[in-house]
Amino acid sequence: MTIRENVLRVKEIISAAAIRSKRKPEDIILLAASKTQPVEKIIQAYQAGVRYFGENRVQEGIKKIEQLKDYTDIHWHLIGGLQTNKAKYAVRHFELIHSLDREALADEIDKRAKKIGKVQDVLIEVNVGEEESKYGVKPSDLERLFEYSLSKENINILGLMCIPPYFEDKEKSRPYFAMLRDLRDKIEEKFAVKLPHLSMGMSHDFDVAIEEGATIVRVGTAIFGERK
Repeated sequence: MTIRENVLRVKEIISAAAIRSKRKPEDIILLAASKTQPVEKIIQAYQAGVRYFGENRVQEGIKKIEQLKDYTDIHWHLIGGLQTNKAKYAVRHFELIHSLDREALADEIDKRAKKIGKVQDVLIEVNVGEEESKYGVKPSDLERLFEYSLSKENINILGLMCIPPYFEDKEKSRPYFAMLRDLRDKIEEKFAVKLPHLSMGMSHDFDVAIEEGATIVRVGTAIFGERK
């Protein structure tokens, strides 16, 4: 199947999952996870209607952003873990950072954003499975990190992100997506804020994530095919 056909199929699944959960399909952002993909494939996804692209690595992402700078309506998100020493580059080039997960990173993002007169949109990444191999703040430490980051003038928190443990049976991911939604709801209530975004769900389980409240789904393989 072509990238265009894959995008149409993914959009159909998004639409059906949104309708099942009594939501509008247009309220779900399809974010094409373009890690390791060449710009030619990104352009094909763009021509199929995709406008949001997510990169895992700062330097790889910057190269693509520069190569595709004429595509002025592309929204570039950083979805991979962010090292503190790369924060200045991330702030300069990415619209939304999905992976704020510690106070030192909040300090650095805030400092770098202040230097260029930007308020940086972020999501806080939560390690819902508490896996040692993954980035993210522990659920039990989320409120403290949220409160700390909320005090930063040049950071704007838009919601939460997670990568749950991988299961062949996507239904086993559902409790983790529900957990992220519940954590978001508790923070909204406690801090009297609105957090519009939940970034959760990837190629094999994004329909389940939408049913549990996802507003951004990060889809790579289902659009671009298996990575080489």
